[in-house]
Amino acid sequence: MAVSLHRVRFLLVDDNIHMMNIVKTMLRGFGGEKIFEAKTADEALDRLRHDAVDIVILDYLLGDTDGTDFCRQVRTSPDSPAPYVPVIMLTGHSEKSRVQTARDAGVTEFCVKPVTAADLLRKVAAVIDRPRPFVRSPSYFGPDRRRAANAEYAGPERRGRRGGSET
Repeated sequence: MAVSLHRVRFLLVDDNIHMMNIVKTMLRGFGGEKIFEAKTADEALDRLRHDAVDIVILDYLLGDTDGTDFCRQVRTSPDSPAPYVPVIMLTGHSEKSRVQTARDAGVTEFCVKPVTAADLLRKVAAVIDRPRPFVRSPSYFGPDRRRAANAEYAGPERRGRRGGSET
C-alpha cells in the first residue's frame, strides 16, 4: 500500500483521550503530520469550520451525542462546512444494526476497535485511493453505499455501466 499521509489533514473526534493518543500515534507512524483533535461534536464542527480537513476519524459514542448524529449533521446541515469530507468511524460497537446506522448517516468507512495499525491504514488508504461518489436522494446524502455491482440484478434501480444511476 503506497499511501503518503504527510500532507493529509486529519480530524480525530473522540472523548477518550487514551484512544485519541493511540490513533494519533498510528497516524504519525504512517507519516501523518497534521492532526487536529476534538472531544465533542460541537468542537469538531468548529474545527471543520476553521481548519481544512481531509479525513475525519470519529468515535461512535461522543458523550451526550453519537458519531452518527454528528456525521448526519456534517452531511446534511445547510451550513455544514464540509459535507463531502470522508468519515471513518472507529468503534467497539460492531453490531450489524450500528454499522447500518453509521452507513445510513453517511459514514464512509467503518473500523472496529480494538483497531490495529493495519486496519486503520487500510481504511485511510481506501478513502484516499478509492474515493466513492456521493449520492443525494430524498432520504440520504453521502458516499455511495453500493460497493460492487451485482451482475445478476436486473431491476429498475440497476446501476449504469460507469457505476452511476441510469436515470
